[in-house]
Amino acid sequence: MRLLQVVALSVLTVAPACPQGVDWVRANYTKHEFRVPMRDGKHLFTAVYTPKDRSKTYPFLLSRTPYSVAPYGIDNYRPSLGPSEEFAKDGYIFVYQDVRGRFLSEGTFLEMTPHKPEKRRPADVDESSDTFDTIEWLLKNVPGNNGRAGIVGVSYGGFYAAAALPGAHPALKAASPQAPIIDLFNGDDAFHNGAFYLAANFGFYGFFDEHKEPQRPRQRPAIDMGTPDGYEFFLKLGPVSNADEKYFRFQNPYWTALTRNTNFNAFWKERSLTRHLKDVAPAVLSVGGWFDAEDLAGPLTLWRSARAGAPKGPVTLVMGPWSHGQWSRGDANELGPVRFQVKNGPYFRSQIQFPFFQHHLKDAPDPKLPAAVVFRTGANEWHKFDEWPPKTARKRTLYFHESGRLSFDPPAARAGHDEYISDPARPVPFTSFTTRGMAREYMVDDQRHAARRPDVLVYQTEPLEEDVTLGGPLTPRLFVSTSGTDADWVVKLIDVYPDDYPDPDPNPAGMKMGGYQQLLRGEPFRGRFWKGFESPAPLPANEFVKIEYTMPDVFHTFRRGHRIMVQVQSSWFPLVDRNPQTFVANIPDARPADFVKAMQRVKREAGAASGLDVFEIR
Repeated sequence: MRLLQVVALSVLTVAPACPQGVDWVRANYTKHEFRVPMRDGKHLFTAVYTPKDRSKTYPFLLSRTPYSVAPYGIDNYRPSLGPSEEFAKDGYIFVYQDVRGRFLSEGTFLEMTPHKPEKRRPADVDESSDTFDTIEWLLKNVPGNNGRAGIVGVSYGGFYAAAALPGAHPALKAASPQAPIIDLFNGDDAFHNGAFYLAANFGFYGFFDEHKEPQRPRQRPAIDMGTPDGYEFFLKLGPVSNADEKYFRFQNPYWTALTRNTNFNAFWKERSLTRHLKDVAPAVLSVGGWFDAEDLAGPLTLWRSARAGAPKGPVTLVMGPWSHGQWSRGDANELGPVRFQVKNGPYFRSQIQFPFFQHHLKDAPDPKLPAAVVFRTGANEWHKFDEWPPKTARKRTLYFHESGRLSFDPPAARAGHDEYISDPARPVPFTSFTTRGMAREYMVDDQRHAARRPDVLVYQTEPLEEDVTLGGPLTPRLFVSTSGTDADWVVKLIDVYPDDYPDPDPNPAGMKMGGYQQLLRGEPFRGRFWKGFESPAPLPANEFVKIEYTMPDVFHTFRRGHRIMVQVQSSWFPLVDRNPQTFVANIPDARPADFVKAMQRVKREAGAASGLDVFEIR
């Protein structure tokens, strides 16, 4: 039987861009393994690497992970230490910890452990307290430390770095949550505006299972998808609840929690970190990628929440032209066929990340990082701002017009509407290529495959006579109706290249970039939440309602000769699970008969002018 290992994209640990090698690490560091006691009596497995040079003291740099701190055994060394090679060469005490309930650590693992602001009993533990207790123990039991600690992590590790901020230990001076999960229901990994990200989560929970006792990593049977085509696989799967019985056998509580909690209920509210990021004391470096398929929203949400919560230390946002964690390795100067021209990985690691920790943990010169250090795609250059969006940004609207025109001018008084039929049996693919899961390249993929479908509305400007730069969040404002009682609307912002745009060089895939429709940002909205994410309600059939929601930020220049395009559709499969277009209590439990065709209409007239609100920067 042919087995396919579904790649879990969220499995990302911090590793130097240039591994030092086991022999170098062994020659320069001594490894120790501890079972660090927590306040409730549980012990967390912790590997500590201390410099052999004892002529000076060093700060701790902590990384906490649910993905194992292997290799285990004091004579088994990691091939690299720290988030980049500069750290190991300069000297830090590196600490790697299996979080509570994972691998060799005791206790019970919880998905995004809810934060407990009040801890009155030893049993009141969370990731903040576990980090606090770990740092306290390290300070007292690991010699040669300078009394300071930092924490860094990417993806799920970014969540643990962020979760350390509320009630942080006084010795925790610097934290860099990178691609952190901050709110799983509101834009990170699981749900986007109520729509379930099917392909990403199926792959992840095919890998990520439960274990009740401490154990080392073990081999698990891979999921047999039976086809290289994820579109075909998920279409044959039918309702999402079928995955529980067919593939997870009711033994993965984390997957089941997603399919049982499809509203913004108490389960998700207690897992959101946003309201707890107040009075943050450590310096914060919140890092993300403009093209992160998984946790684009997390670093933006963290930065805004921490800044709004009266922080005691500096809070800086860094956003580059990266996919998930791409900044931590290599040049990070391309994604798919799109080239960014600049060696953005080395720039971040040597000019931003390393100086940030050096200053706060070793009193090195202050890099004087501003509120935001952000990369402008299209122009391919870095910018620094004291505010984000910058003060020069002005709010404008790209309006939909007849004949597929897009303009900053509002539509006429009685301009009418556009319509299409959405068929759940033939959903719009989210990629132009075949993929089993959530391919990272979809974030910049060519949208011509969608533009040619009759169930996708396309609006575009004339070729631009001058550059247009957009920076900040995007807000679709749609006046829509459906002949069903539920529906999704997906809005995409696209840069259309001129026909004479040069091909990549080198170009082994033979890509033709003339007329390329590069996705810049796309987000779905699940119509059942038109009155709020806590209480889904049927849409009134054939009646126009207003749908308005926020998409994550962009910072992009549409160059002269390019066009700005917006596409609107009602499926994005299998990135997003199919909406049956019949209102049901819980979409994962929808029956085949609930999936029906529907007529979708979008108004474009004065008083009901559909469009996309943007921030233009001059």
